[in-house]
Amino acid sequence: MPFTETEIRIYWKLEGEDTRPALVLLNSIGCDIDLWAPALAQLRPHFRLLRIDTRGHGASDAPAGDYSLPMLAGDVLAAMDAAGIDKAAVAGVSLGGMIAMQMALDVPERVTGIGLVCTSATMDPEAWSGRIAKVRGEGTASIAELAMGRFLSPGFAAERPEVAATILRGLLTMPADGYAGCSAAIRDMAVQPGLGEIACPALVVTGTLDSSTPHQGHGEHLVAGIAGAEHVSLDCAHLAPLDAPAPLADALIRKFT
Repeated sequence: MPFTETEIRIYWKLEGEDTRPALVLLNSIGCDIDLWAPALAQLRPHFRLLRIDTRGHGASDAPAGDYSLPMLAGDVLAAMDAAGIDKAAVAGVSLGGMIAMQMALDVPERVTGIGLVCTSATMDPEAWSGRIAKVRGEGTASIAELAMGRFLSPGFAAERPEVAATILRGLLTMPADGYAGCSAAIRDMAVQPGLGEIACPALVVTGTLDSSTPHQGHGEHLVAGIAGAEHVSLDCAHLAPLDAPAPLADALIRKFT
């Protein structure tokens, strides 16, 4: 298995032809690289795809303590280095989109575009502090029902119970340190003041059924704050790669090829 050769090991997987433009795919909190699996067949002919298990998730290490967006962005850069990718568009869901924005601010020379999928530049710090305390005290099972209610629409969960069960199983078995550490990165993020400095092409994707980061109050601020940002609305809840893989892949292909 390919890991970064760093103090904290980050798992990554590279697919596709080297001649294609690079696209990094990042996950929501509580999910691993398989989140993007339904969209891969459509994306693979157009991109060299680099998927990464965010610190604290999947096969990557989950150290104790608070994480930060600059730290998580550094992990992605380490994976890009390990995979031999100098520049890439970065598409991320929820936390992954926050990391993409941080990268566009910290290392603009390495980011050719950002796909901000069901994400935000501002979240309620008090709510996330409460979630961190709960997970550190009681484990991820304590917030699983809340998370699942936001991850997937009731209709999708009813039609695809096997997918819902897989997502729930991953959430229940992931390290509490990983979930809490990434929650701290969300709580403490400070990308909102820098949105006007993002100069690369930006695609903002919102879901009509997304109760966590809907267009109103979240996506609309990204569109207004990032010069030239394009907005696409999809009929999906928070985990768009599962709920609407084909239209999401179409939007990424149109924007970044």
